[in-house]
Amino acid sequence: MKLLVACSSLDLRTPLSSTPAWWQLLKALYETGVELLVTTYQGDVPESLWWRRFPNPTRRQGDAFAAMRGAVRRFRGDSVGDDGSSTSKESVSQMAVRKLAQMAIAPRWSRHLRAILKSEADVDAVLLISVPPNHLRGIAADLRARFGVPVLFYDGDVPASLPPYQGFGTGVAFYPGADLREFDAVLSNSKGGAEALLQRGAARVHPFYYAADPDVYRPLAIEPDIDVSFYGHTMEYRRAWIRAMLTLPQASMPETRFGVRGIRIEAGAGIEGLPYRGFSDLRSCIARSRINLNIVREPQATVYASSTLRPFELAMMGACMVSNPYLGIEEWFEPGKEVVVVGSPEEAVDRYRFLLQNETERRALGTAARRRALAEHTYRQRAEQLVEILEGYV
Repeated sequence: MKLLVACSSLDLRTPLSSTPAWWQLLKALYETGVELLVTTYQGDVPESLWWRRFPNPTRRQGDAFAAMRGAVRRFRGDSVGDDGSSTSKESVSQMAVRKLAQMAIAPRWSRHLRAILKSEADVDAVLLISVPPNHLRGIAADLRARFGVPVLFYDGDVPASLPPYQGFGTGVAFYPGADLREFDAVLSNSKGGAEALLQRGAARVHPFYYAADPDVYRPLAIEPDIDVSFYGHTMEYRRAWIRAMLTLPQASMPETRFGVRGIRIEAGAGIEGLPYRGFSDLRSCIARSRINLNIVREPQATVYASSTLRPFELAMMGACMVSNPYLGIEEWFEPGKEVVVVGSPEEAVDRYRFLLQNETERRALGTAARRRALAEHTYRQRAEQLVEILEGYV
């Protein structure tokens, strides 16, 4: 199979938490025999052993739009919720960026993708990965009509990308002005969010979960020096659970070493800030903690089986994983055997104390989680699933 992929970003210097997932998925597709032609919507395309790169045709404009969006937000055209998240109405900056993208970026992207398909006449399918469909409205339908090639869209942020959330406060609203009918199908990281996508016009929706590459996330022989830690990006939609699983437990367990590695996360004065050295340092951060927290944002935690990358990373590392309530987590890991779920600060303190005193139990949880991840949640398995989906449209 020969696949043209337009990806949101592959620049690991840009703090988009999904970017490592796209690297792993593309690597796995290559390993299953897919020939990849790759371009990106933000930043440029790195050289790789796994794909042929086609430079971003609007990198300069995209950088300018990102700067403009930040400036508008600073002057507060956005409506922002108490937790720093966007409210349900499309913000002023989001609307401005969308309209400018449709006028200035979409025509260049249309020419860009047409030129690739014209020069690579044997492309079997086109896949857009977390590229805003409302920015490039009409392009998928045009490619289908001109080249007879199926075009699929993968949204890796459901349900946060949908109303009433409209994307994270630092991101882009995907769906105002979008027309999902132009795609042959939509892939969703969320099983529970599929119905909302169908209601927005998607012809078919395929749940397609995150995973982890065991070549990347493998246990390290590091002696833990942190008791409880969390890594992530921003407080959005999880402020309450950061307080419940970090701030309040630390106050009750002052003898315990708590740590946070992340961007714009304020967990309290007693929580140690762990160094952030980019994605390559993540494995050592996980390995040095006896307990690793999976604090899921409220949209994903409350819509059934809305997958996120972190639990698969932790499981593949063999980490002892403690999570806030996460509707549908049993789709991937068994509570009590492969992950511990806590529902209150008091329960968190109780479980932390038990696990910190019982190394055998911690190791058993991590071993069981890794065994499950290797059996069901590798990116090679996801790549094989994706090829099977794509073959249904070729």
